[in-house]
Amino acid sequence: MDHFEQRRRFLQQVGLAAMAVPGLSVLGNDAWAAPFNQTKKLGIALVGLGKYSEEELAPALQETQQCKLTAIVTGSPDKVSKWKTKYDIPDKNVYNYQNFDSIKDNPDVDIVYVVLPNSMHAEYTIRAAKAGKHVICEKPMATSVKDAEAMIKACKDAGKMLSIGYRLHFDPYNMTIAKFGKEKVHGEIKKVRAIDSQEMEAGVWRLDHKRSGGGPVMDLGVYCVQGSLYAMGMNPVSVSAKEGPKTEKEKFATVEQSMEFTLEFPNGAVANCSTSYADKGNLLRVEAAKGWYELEPAYAYKGIKGKSSIDKIEFQQVNQQAAQMDDFAGCVINKRPTRVPGEMGLRDVKILMAIYESARTGKKVPLNLG
Repeated sequence: MDHFEQRRRFLQQVGLAAMAVPGLSVLGNDAWAAPFNQTKKLGIALVGLGKYSEEELAPALQETQQCKLTAIVTGSPDKVSKWKTKYDIPDKNVYNYQNFDSIKDNPDVDIVYVVLPNSMHAEYTIRAAKAGKHVICEKPMATSVKDAEAMIKACKDAGKMLSIGYRLHFDPYNMTIAKFGKEKVHGEIKKVRAIDSQEMEAGVWRLDHKRSGGGPVMDLGVYCVQGSLYAMGMNPVSVSAKEGPKTEKEKFATVEQSMEFTLEFPNGAVANCSTSYADKGNLLRVEAAKGWYELEPAYAYKGIKGKSSIDKIEFQQVNQQAAQMDDFAGCVINKRPTRVPGEMGLRDVKILMAIYESARTGKKVPLNLG
C-alpha cells in the first residue's frame, strides 16, 4: 500500500468515526467515544433569540439525539409567540431577563445556552450556575479575564459543567487539522496562516464596544486564535499585533475595523493572523515539514473544504451545532469532561486581551497560559 493510499484510508477512518458518533473526538480520546444515552433527552433553554439562535441553534436542536429545546429566555416579547408555536414551548418555559433566576425551579431545563452579546456572557453564566443549571456559553467566553475566571468559579461552586460554544471542535475538517498538529503527522509545523474577515453591517451590537468588548478580534479573531493553536498542537508564548486603519471612522468609532497579529510558539514557529469587519476571507493554512494543507472556507457553518499537497481532505458535512450540543449533553449524562471547557475559553480571552495590549502599546506581549 503506497503512502497516499495509507493517508487516504486514515482520513476516511477519521471522518467515519466523526460521522458515526457526533460526540467522538477525532483527537482520539476514548473518554469522548461514550455511546449516546437514548433514554433521556436533556432540556436546553436558549438565552437570547437573535440570529444565531434562530437560524442555527434552534434548528440544530431538532436534529439532536441527547438534548432538546425546552425553554426560551428573551427580552423581546414580540418574539415569544413565534417561538412558542414553532417549537411547542409552553408558557411556563418562557422567561425574560427579569424573571430568569426562577428557572431554577423548572425541571424541564437541564442546560442553559447563553447566546447574548459578549458583555452579558458572564452575568448570565453565573446566574444560570446559581440556578443549578449546566451552561454552554457562546464565544468569546467573556470580555475580560476577570469575568472569565468568575464564570469558571461560579460553575465549580455550583457543581455544574461549563462549556464554550466552540463548534469547530465537532467538525471533522478542523479536527483533522488538529490531529495533524498534535501528532505531527506531516512533521513539525513551520507556519500557520489564519484569516477570518467579513463585511459587517452598520448599527449592530457588535460595533458597540460596551456590548461586544471589541470588534472583529472578539468575534472572528477568536477563530484565528483557535485554529492556530490546534493546528500547531500547542499554546503560543507571545503575541504581536497592529490595528489596521479605519476607512469608515463613524462606523468603527468604538471598535477596531481590522487587526493583524502574530502568535509565536515554543518551537519558533509562527501563526500570522488577520481579521476584519471590512473585508472577506476564511482560511486556515498550515505549512509542515512534509508539505502543506489548508481549509478554505475554514470556519463556516457548512461548506468547509480542504486542500493539501499530501492528502485528500474530504468528509461528509456535519451539523456542527447539533454535534456540539449533543456532546455536551452526553458529558452531563455520563459525567465526563467537555472537550471545550471554560478553561479553554479563559485561555483564549487571555490571548485576545494580549492582542489588544500589543496593538495599544506597539510591543510584543508574553503569554503565560500554563
